[in-house]
Amino acid sequence: MYPVIVKGTGAYLPERVLTNHDLEQMVDTSDEWIRQRTGILERRLASGEQATSDLSFNAARQALEMSGLAAEDLDSVIIATVTPDYLTPSTAAFVQHRLGAVKAAAFDLNAACTGFVYSLCVASGLISSGIQRNVLIVGAETLSRFVDFTDRNTCILFGDGAGAMVLSRGEDGATSRVIDHYLRADGGGWDLITIPAGGSRKAAGPSTVDAREHFFTMQGREVFKFAVSSMIELLETAFQRNSLSVEDIDLVIPHQVNYRVIESVLRKIPIPADRVYLNLDRYGNTSAASVPIALHEAAGEGRLKKGDIVLLVAFGGGLTWGYNLLRW
Repeated sequence: MYPVIVKGTGAYLPERVLTNHDLEQMVDTSDEWIRQRTGILERRLASGEQATSDLSFNAARQALEMSGLAAEDLDSVIIATVTPDYLTPSTAAFVQHRLGAVKAAAFDLNAACTGFVYSLCVASGLISSGIQRNVLIVGAETLSRFVDFTDRNTCILFGDGAGAMVLSRGEDGATSRVIDHYLRADGGGWDLITIPAGGSRKAAGPSTVDAREHFFTMQGREVFKFAVSSMIELLETAFQRNSLSVEDIDLVIPHQVNYRVIESVLRKIPIPADRVYLNLDRYGNTSAASVPIALHEAAGEGRLKKGDIVLLVAFGGGLTWGYNLLRW
């Protein structure tokens, strides 16, 4: 098995900012109400001309530049998203073509907010097995196209953005490397977070449009309980499987879902606040993009140094949850 290393990261956030005060003009809510319940102050929205592939391309180009690789060096392009440009072809196909990654396979992966964590595991398997050498993974979403801005319980949560990573085969004995993965799912909770119409189960039509069934629906209380319990499971499992303690983890980068979720978890697992990276106040929940955006920003801010142990944890629709453990 070959070691897998991180060669580069990137992120892209659209220019348009939607603040809590903006939302006050759109729906029955307030800045104070949103802050107290979520910790979110603002989020980014894609322009009318931007689709998920555009956000992905900008983040991917940045990660490629950092990696020192050319697009022609890539063996696969994987896009984690629940908001693809089209049902078919894949969003990854557009990104692969635009980058000029002429030798790369391309496919999308849908594991909702856990999509990037799933993709990192898939990419690591392709590389560690010797099948491929260099893989680009991107978590990207234009969630604003699927948010019901008349529903104050969901429209306050979501934002758009993309985060990317280039993974490569490392030299034998590499200290910086991907260490461990853990992926789980429970389809029994599919209805906690879903877009009811638009697929083969309920095809798009006048009735589904009139019923506003092409927007996200969420059972907030049940999702909150799932987020807390799954994050606790992920942390405890990572510690147990890798013989680690809280003190051994240099940085935890969780899915940026809700500050109250993180707060509840930290009451049960006392990780120091300065070892948990959060940027949800600026971007909200960007689903599959949240972990790679946060990782890229944490590295850029000097929160990571060579040899640090980094734990990426995510949980979302499906239901899905999982982690990646890295030595930076």
